[in-house]
Amino acid sequence: VCINTAGGYTCTCAEGYWLFHGQCQDIDECRYGYCQQLCANAPGSYSCSCNPGFVLNPDGRTCQDVDECEEEPCNHACFNTYGSFMCNCDEGFELASDGTTCMDLDECSFSEFLCQHTCVNSAGSFSCVCPPGYYLYEDDRSCEDINECDTGNNTCTTEQVCFNFQGGYTCLGPLQCEPPHVAVSDNQCMCSAENPACKDRPFTILYRHMDLPAGRSVPADIFQMQATTRYPGAFYIFQIKSGNDGREFYMRQTSHVSATLVLVRPIKGPKKVVLDLEMVTVNNVINFRGSSIIQLTIFVSEHPF
Repeated sequence: VCINTAGGYTCTCAEGYWLFHGQCQDIDECRYGYCQQLCANAPGSYSCSCNPGFVLNPDGRTCQDVDECEEEPCNHACFNTYGSFMCNCDEGFELASDGTTCMDLDECSFSEFLCQHTCVNSAGSFSCVCPPGYYLYEDDRSCEDINECDTGNNTCTTEQVCFNFQGGYTCLGPLQCEPPHVAVSDNQCMCSAENPACKDRPFTILYRHMDLPAGRSVPADIFQMQATTRYPGAFYIFQIKSGNDGREFYMRQTSHVSATLVLVRPIKGPKKVVLDLEMVTVNNVINFRGSSIIQLTIFVSEHPF
């Protein structure tokens, strides 16, 4: 632009240009930080733009953060950040690779020890389930035996005795002694030494019951047997007379009048084991030899709890 003056003239440039050696040259506004973020120079002008996550303010130069969470891009929770956003998932879910989708977290796949028995995955959570005969403990993970004999949830008659074991129960009928043995209590049969038919038969047979969890660590002392009457000059021999077909047990004599039944091999259940534990009394002074039996019935549970 030429402007005449008295005795001369001057040249000026349009907006966006500056005069240099008589020539109008473009001003690079971007060089001088005219824009807050992105700048594009043009002949005699410039334009501003913003990075993703921002919008240009009405002044055409500054940028304002966009709140992406208003558009609900996340499955669950959204947190706006400066120029972006972050998604977060509810408990029991995990963020997918797309950064917005929440997928169910299979807690059961993390560890086989999460539940004592069975772990069932569900959307955002999991639950533990116990086998029949057990209830879920207050920690929601452990299984406790239901004592059907205490709760009354059993089928035993009034003539029977309810015996509870881990994961179940059984009904014990009235004691029936095989002649010539006669019942002297509700769990003991006796054969009188005065009865000729009792020769070479056990003097007493005592019936006992116990439960045992499957897979119990071995060796383990599980039952003790002891002479209740001691005779001068007598000694005692303890042995498993029958029922130890799998050789899971042996008798360890702990003193001259007692012995302990030891479990030496793990037993898988459910299983019922009936052992005849014999105590032989020998007295060479009076030339006496007799025996007593404890018939021990062991109910082995199906599970190790």
